[in-house]
Amino acid sequence: MKDVAPAPAPGGVVAPAENTLAVASGKGGVGKTWFSITLAHAMARRGQRALLFDADLGLANVDIQLGLMPRRDLAAVLEGTITLRNAVEHFADGGFDIIAGRSGSGRLAGVAPRQLVELTGDLGLMAGQYDWMILDLSAGIDRNVRQLAVLSGTVLVVTTDEPTALTDAYAFIKVVNAMKPAADIRVVVNMAPSRREGERTYATLLKACQSFLKRSPPLAGVVRQDRLVRDAIRAQVPLLTRSPHADAAGDVVTIADRLTRPP
Repeated sequence: MKDVAPAPAPGGVVAPAENTLAVASGKGGVGKTWFSITLAHAMARRGQRALLFDADLGLANVDIQLGLMPRRDLAAVLEGTITLRNAVEHFADGGFDIIAGRSGSGRLAGVAPRQLVELTGDLGLMAGQYDWMILDLSAGIDRNVRQLAVLSGTVLVVTTDEPTALTDAYAFIKVVNAMKPAADIRVVVNMAPSRREGERTYATLLKACQSFLKRSPPLAGVVRQDRLVRDAIRAQVPLLTRSPHADAAGDVVTIADRLTRPP
């Protein structure tokens, strides 16, 4: 567990620490939230203290996928009735902590710039209490997503082999690269027919990034298509609990191992 808060960034804003992972995607439907949940679970199984923050402001669904009815959520934080720390709930079945959003709350999607700055500062301070903080961002490239992404230590861009998913993943990488050229951006190919096909999908995205952005975001990993993922989501049970030996479960565990391995 980290016990030292990150230093303030220029202007006095406390940025999330290097142990903050932002999970993003250019478009919805690529399995971003499922991946975020499974990654947090995999890290917890490694003995890491992990916090999953549902940063999909307005369309939060971490709690829905886990079958939870949180007593406290991000909406109450933004309303000023509780602090961010008091919004943390422990998900005992997975061994990790959660800060839930509020599904369907359009008001959260319109968070004022000042509130977003305060929120990122609070997240930066909280990161010091965890080994890893995972931010499940909204799909797309709106202002809130961009700011949370550039203030994270690592950005994991989740995509699939669908042309629109690849196009939108490239657009996301382009925007983050323009805002923060030194950003640590890595690619996760989800729902791949095989590891080899997943690597081909990554190669397509990599070629575009190299040609037009002059950068080569590395491959964080490939997650194979697995019918057991859909079964787990329907049952509102984490895949690593319901089907720990599933192909997709093993793939996410491998990604977690790579991310948490000391340099």
